[in-house]
Amino acid sequence: MTLINRRNFVKSSAGFSLASVLGVGGAFQSFSAPSNIDGMGKIKNIGVQLYTVRDHMANNVEDTVSKVAEFGYKEVEFAGYFGRSAKTIRNILNVSGLVSPSVHIGLNDIEGDNFKALIENAATIGHKYITIAGFDGAHRETLDQLKNITEIFNKAGEECKKGGVQFAYHNHEFEFEAVEGVEPYDMFLKDIDQDLMVMEMDLFWITKAGRNPFTYFDRSPGRFHMCHVKDMAGDGSMVDVGEGYIDFAKIFAASEKAGLKHYFVEHDNPKSSMESIKFSCETLQQMKVGI
Repeated sequence: MTLINRRNFVKSSAGFSLASVLGVGGAFQSFSAPSNIDGMGKIKNIGVQLYTVRDHMANNVEDTVSKVAEFGYKEVEFAGYFGRSAKTIRNILNVSGLVSPSVHIGLNDIEGDNFKALIENAATIGHKYITIAGFDGAHRETLDQLKNITEIFNKAGEECKKGGVQFAYHNHEFEFEAVEGVEPYDMFLKDIDQDLMVMEMDLFWITKAGRNPFTYFDRSPGRFHMCHVKDMAGDGSMVDVGEGYIDFAKIFAASEKAGLKHYFVEHDNPKSSMESIKFSCETLQQMKVGI
């Protein structure tokens, strides 16, 4: 793969070819527009993971969310509420005209009464998904530990289902590293029912792991309700959307098969967080998905 700049990215995306939606043997696959992509191939409601602008969130949640809306984002994914109550968060979203389909939480958040409170908060704020952001290495050194995590996720999924919200999982790179011959990502897909846990595919990390998103779309169609849109440079570093080589237009063309409904821009460590999300939003606004 070659590194392309944003100008070439937008140009190539706008001219998305028929070849991009050809299946095995060249047979044309017809996809209707998923709910978040219009008939012209444009993403209707671009989202952002607020972890990207955590420096601004720590200073002023209200102003940060307002600025995000000004850039053209319609959806936000929270990574902490910075001391605000669920009602306050809902009011902030209402004022800015935004919705928040998802919130990121940690493994420790799904234990005890705290998890019940999170589910109740999700209903107040309007989250449709409670998403595990990942878990540290101490919980994945052995296959037995991974089996235990799988059981924890199954139970969390059941609790979320009772509370009217969907449990979800966000990947990094480690889920594709085998533990005693088993890759955690494969274990989750196989041993956790789709009704109890859907996936938020991080397109940077799955690429970093050397995996092809389409392999998983084929294996578990409809399970990937969300994705993190973050780009990769030729040297493997994280860059703003449109500054790398990941072919988002091609990936998003498979949204119906994948189950994709929400597209959240993210950059883990941008030089300027506000400039980063503004640039990435502009890139996605110009991109045309081939449908």
